[in-house]
Amino acid sequence: MYTPPAFRDDDKESLTATIRAARLAILVTATAEGPLATSLPLLLDESEGEHGVICGHVAKANPHWRVPPLGDALAIFMGPDAYVTPAWYQTKQETGKVVPTWNYVAVHAHGPIEFFEDADRLLEVVTRLTNLHEGDRSAPWAVSDAPADFIQSQLKGIVGLRMPITRLEGKRKMSQNRNAADRAGVLAGLSASERPSDREVASLIPV
Repeated sequence: MYTPPAFRDDDKESLTATIRAARLAILVTATAEGPLATSLPLLLDESEGEHGVICGHVAKANPHWRVPPLGDALAIFMGPDAYVTPAWYQTKQETGKVVPTWNYVAVHAHGPIEFFEDADRLLEVVTRLTNLHEGDRSAPWAVSDAPADFIQSQLKGIVGLRMPITRLEGKRKMSQNRNAADRAGVLAGLSASERPSDREVASLIPV
């Protein structure tokens, strides 16, 4: 990931927070047949290793898991993002030498990937993923709410994945390369937006 020094995020807690908050990730592997990518929810288990382990599953019909990867896999997690118009910059009024840009948060996790079909391991993964995303509901659904034989039949249609993270890259592009007046203009513009994601980006801009 191209990351100029002003935008580099090396804070482990910040990186893991972005991973935990991302509701959908992109898994990418390089293969002899070309790059393969799958969008899917992933779970971060921080109890193992320096950076943790990523777990999830793909459909068995998805050819992604059948093609041997060349080197490490890459999991991409996106945080909030927002378009930034040059109209918000004080510099526009002074020189006009401004262009549009995009503010965003991204984390790239790298590591060797393992795909597996063991039913017990699959059940653990889907149970943990379900608990994660159902946890804040007033009446959360649980895997055990469905008949056991039905769940076992559903597990036959997926393949689990496990990726120990060996390297993390973080980028937090929040107008750090602009002067204080320009950043204040971006903050005000995004704060007034009707888009929740814009307002979330506004809260991350350094002032």
